[in-house]
Amino acid sequence: MDSLGALFAFVHAADADGFTEAGRKLGVSASAVSKAVARLEDRLGARLFHRSTRSVKLTPEGALFLERCRRILCEYEAAELELSRSRATPQGKLRVSLPSMSMIPMAKLAAFKRRHPEIELDLDATDRLVDVIAEGFDVVLRTGEHTDSRLMTRTLGYFRQALVGSPDYFRQMGKPETPEDLARHTCLVYRFANTGKLHQWPLSRSGEPAQPEIQPSVVTNSLEAQIGLAESGLGIACVPDLSVAEHLQRGSLVRILDAYVEVQTKLSVMWPASRYASPKLRAFVDFAAEEFLKAANN
Repeated sequence: MDSLGALFAFVHAADADGFTEAGRKLGVSASAVSKAVARLEDRLGARLFHRSTRSVKLTPEGALFLERCRRILCEYEAAELELSRSRATPQGKLRVSLPSMSMIPMAKLAAFKRRHPEIELDLDATDRLVDVIAEGFDVVLRTGEHTDSRLMTRTLGYFRQALVGSPDYFRQMGKPETPEDLARHTCLVYRFANTGKLHQWPLSRSGEPAQPEIQPSVVTNSLEAQIGLAESGLGIACVPDLSVAEHLQRGSLVRILDAYVEVQTKLSVMWPASRYASPKLRAFVDFAAEEFLKAANN
């Protein structure tokens, strides 16, 4: 068991690029982690880290050993979970990072919570690229292309932005026929909380950008608020189509200028490769895939 503890210390130190953060996650001192790794190096007869006063970096031998350690610890966690009947039901805290312009509305997450009441959801909605492992997330939803050898990835599918407004709004103001017509309409624009930048509506014509003069009437950093304002007839919003699938189906929102939104964006769910897919993690991944397919088919 001392050897197993040393492996845990080594993997956490490698993921955190240091002993202090690894010790914090393991609930021990940085010195204890450093000593455990030193004993492991003595036993192996090989140096696993290059150490300096500012950081620790894997040696080539350490990088090779790390991949084996991940597999060993995954097998250990798998065996531990299989032998623990109490873990058969998804339960425990699940830290989730999702885009601030989330593809899964809060109502869907509420449905997930009702389905799995013993899972404690810790949600972090942000427009920055989080470090999944260093920040201790169990699972993240990400848009676009990402490569990280430390993470397992399941592609959920692809989505597009949708320009939407209420039927009442279009009865009063008319429907825009071209991107340029938006200059005469009330627009509800999303502001990214971390950067302060306004969301640029991805309109194009035959592959060339078509950026109209948009005068924001309302600016918000809440996707839910943006959708709600559009549904109330206060203007046109540009939002991920999956986030308004149900609104479009029931007719409370109408989609416009769809021919001018050509770009598709990939949506993926990702989790640490070194972590066994626990019931709570599997439940969330399956839920995300189910909701994406349901929305895409509406």
